[in-house]
Amino acid sequence: MKARALLTHAALMIATVVTLYPVLWVLKMALSPSQGFSLSPSPLPDWRHATLDNFREVLGARDAAGHWLFGRQLGNSIAVSLAVTVIGVTLACTAAYSLSRFRFPGRQTSLRGFLVSQMFPGVVTSIPLYVLLDRLGLLNHLMGLVLVYATTAIPFCVFMLKAYFDTLPRELEEAVLLDGGTRFDAFFRVALPLARPALAVTALFSFLTAWNEFILAATFMNDPLSYTLPVALQRYVGDYSTEWGHFAAGAVVVSLPVMALFLALERHLVGGLTQGAVKG
Repeated sequence: MKARALLTHAALMIATVVTLYPVLWVLKMALSPSQGFSLSPSPLPDWRHATLDNFREVLGARDAAGHWLFGRQLGNSIAVSLAVTVIGVTLACTAAYSLSRFRFPGRQTSLRGFLVSQMFPGVVTSIPLYVLLDRLGLLNHLMGLVLVYATTAIPFCVFMLKAYFDTLPRELEEAVLLDGGTRFDAFFRVALPLARPALAVTALFSFLTAWNEFILAATFMNDPLSYTLPVALQRYVGDYSTEWGHFAAGAVVVSLPVMALFLALERHLVGGLTQGAVKG
């Protein structure tokens, strides 16, 4: 048993090192005073020459007119991601519950339509989406990104939530109906509390979809003041040179809100199925 425990811990340590190595390497480049690509295999920075200049220059970047670029782009990413999360969770949970609990004409067609929409990558749909946004006057507008990202996130979220609603005991909702409650009471007071772990995963996925997406944002946005953070990072990659220090510092900063969101939702991600039922 001791040998097995030692092997298990050794495997976990190796997996941890493999996972953390690229993260530490990026942090090393972010703290480096130069903009060159580090060729050293060591992920630890040289603390004698470590500096926060790259972070200060990324966070304090301004355009020719004096606008604070990073603050504006951070606000764009937060606004778009939160809007997509709210729209994705709201529409996905109601649609998934309907598809799980009701039998109506067009139900299977709807499910197949959601499945087909997931078969095409975002790059394939970029041209028709560009034409649609152009005719709607939403090019270079954050609302256009919200609509585009929502159409990408909702089908996956619907499938994920439907599968979770299918596992919930129908008897709990039937008890509400027998006590004189309505279908809305069964949905809001029983199904949604029980589905908190799935809702947390859905919210996290919707947020990440909007926060990390680059190709569509770079295609539809031309004004630096309308950029999201992934597009803003791309400006450090030139045709003939790359500012690796600035790029690494920006990548570290961009990942922080995602880490904070994951930590905030962690207890819901691991929540038990019956936790909501016993709390009423």
